[in-house]
Amino acid sequence: MRSSGSVDRRVRVSPIVVLICGAGVAFAHTAQPWSPTNIFAPASTPAKSIFGLSLFVLAVTGAIFLIVFLLLLYSVVKFRKKKNDDGREPPQVYGSNQVELAWTIIPILIVVALFMATARVIAVVQKMPPPSNAIAVTAIGHQFWWEYRYPDLGVVTANELHVPVSDPAHPTPTFIKLLSADTDHSFWVPRLAGKTDLIPNHPNSMWIDPQEIGVYLGQCAQYCGTQHAKMLLRVYVQSKDEFDRWIQEQRQPAISNDAISEGQRIFETTACINCHTVSGTLANGRFGPDLTHLMSRDTIAAGAAPNTPENLRLWIRDPDAIKPGALMPAMELSEQELDTLAAYLETLR
Repeated sequence: MRSSGSVDRRVRVSPIVVLICGAGVAFAHTAQPWSPTNIFAPASTPAKSIFGLSLFVLAVTGAIFLIVFLLLLYSVVKFRKKKNDDGREPPQVYGSNQVELAWTIIPILIVVALFMATARVIAVVQKMPPPSNAIAVTAIGHQFWWEYRYPDLGVVTANELHVPVSDPAHPTPTFIKLLSADTDHSFWVPRLAGKTDLIPNHPNSMWIDPQEIGVYLGQCAQYCGTQHAKMLLRVYVQSKDEFDRWIQEQRQPAISNDAISEGQRIFETTACINCHTVSGTLANGRFGPDLTHLMSRDTIAAGAAPNTPENLRLWIRDPDAIKPGALMPAMELSEQELDTLAAYLETLR
């Protein structure tokens, strides 16, 4: 019998051991350096304001939970059934002005405090007037990629947003006008700002002032179709000199010479020209990303794959292999045409 009981206890304990081990593994995975999308590591004023508000709300709700839990625990222990209980119902007390006032006034004060704190953060984030040195960007959401226009700087790019770092002593914020070309989208870079929706025919806006150089990841946070999950975005925060150099490079037209003329001819005589723009050529499409400086980007397909010659070739031949449901059609080119076109696109730096 003891042997059987021992086996039975081991069987009952084993799921608990598995859960504990699983929790340990999960904690080991989370106890890593800050994730590029970690909301607990804000690097911009709007994100810091939202993070501070979330800590305040957590503290208030945590205190409420603790008080309710302790009162419940006290009641369970204090008024538990005793051995000498005769089973009679205790005296019933009906009505207490003090208690009723307390549970009415205290929740009202809590709600008012949370409302005022939230309203203050909303005002800080949404009512910030752009200073004279602010960088203006227009972000346009498409299915399933991002278009970025710098109207004051004469630059158009896609999926990878470049902004200068903002020195707290001399802030250089970036103000982003948000538009949608088709359906609802949501611009979200967790370490830089909260989610802001892009709604057709309803311009929206947000601003960021990143204070640390680096790459910040985000994505569309509003379901917008089949490839919503792969509508990623990257924000490159650069020093002022690097940002100015990037702007100058992006203003340059595409290189054109005899060595790549055949690839350019294929590009301009197929469906590519209907959707894409390449500055300095006949290509002036608006449905797809501007490809003038395609190879200056680290990723293709809105961040779905690294921008390598192999991935670029696969993307041209069969977009669904990288991004199922993408609106870009397969070009159905011969192997020679595919190689020639890919070689031309690789010159677009």
